[in-house]
Amino acid sequence: MSIVSISSAMSGCFYRSADPPTWSICGGRSSNPYSKSFPKLKEMSSRRSIRAVVRMSMEAGVGVMGTKLGMMSYFQPDGEVVPVTVVGFKEGNIVTQVKTDATDGYNAVQVGYQRVRDRKLTKPEMGHLEKAGAIPMRHLQEFRLLSVDAFQPNQRLVLDEIFQEGDLVDVSGTTIGKGFQGGIKRHNFKRGLMTHGSKSHRQLGSIGAGTTPGRVYKGKKMPGRMGGTKRKIRKLKIVKIDKDLNVVMIKGAVPGKPGNLLRITPAKIVGKNIPKN
Repeated sequence: MSIVSISSAMSGCFYRSADPPTWSICGGRSSNPYSKSFPKLKEMSSRRSIRAVVRMSMEAGVGVMGTKLGMMSYFQPDGEVVPVTVVGFKEGNIVTQVKTDATDGYNAVQVGYQRVRDRKLTKPEMGHLEKAGAIPMRHLQEFRLLSVDAFQPNQRLVLDEIFQEGDLVDVSGTTIGKGFQGGIKRHNFKRGLMTHGSKSHRQLGSIGAGTTPGRVYKGKKMPGRMGGTKRKIRKLKIVKIDKDLNVVMIKGAVPGKPGNLLRITPAKIVGKNIPKN
């Protein structure tokens, strides 16, 4: 005999014998712990069996990956100065896999970017790319679409056919890591007086009440690690596409430092290029 659990819903406990596997209550009455007598155990058991399903957001169209080169000032023909981010493109942006509802349960296009040497990849990664007939590439990302009929493996995505000057795009990347920072730098808190006998300059200050609630609320803005997270900047305008230099100039700032990987997709406009539902 071995004790399996002690039920808090009733005064007593239940045992499970090893051979044969039967259940019995401490009072001598036998019962199944997953019956109606144990509503809490049934609820706990059902919660454990539920698995979270992660769903990707639908894209307005297939996108490309690029490398941030830096920022500069661009003079438009009318003389207006526009701050732009220059994004370059290394060898890549090749379709490595086409996923459909029949094979994978959703429609998506997997794209590879930035060629590398064979020894930089594992054998499973090399096998996946060789199956599509593509070159070895470092980065693989998916773009979930409504239809993937126009794509096939080893198809090279051409920037001019996807984007035009004046288009709005969503740019996502990893922000610059700042390390562990205080409340003033991380959350723009106001500091205390530096003179007049003040002993509180850059301290965080009070972080809660007293006996009630007797704890610190979750999500309280406090010192901690800053930056180094994924962020998307929406509806940025493409100012110029230079075919000779193979770069695109996007108005405004984008996440990350020079050399960072960027994901550029058509801007989502509900009701125009993506459905309302």
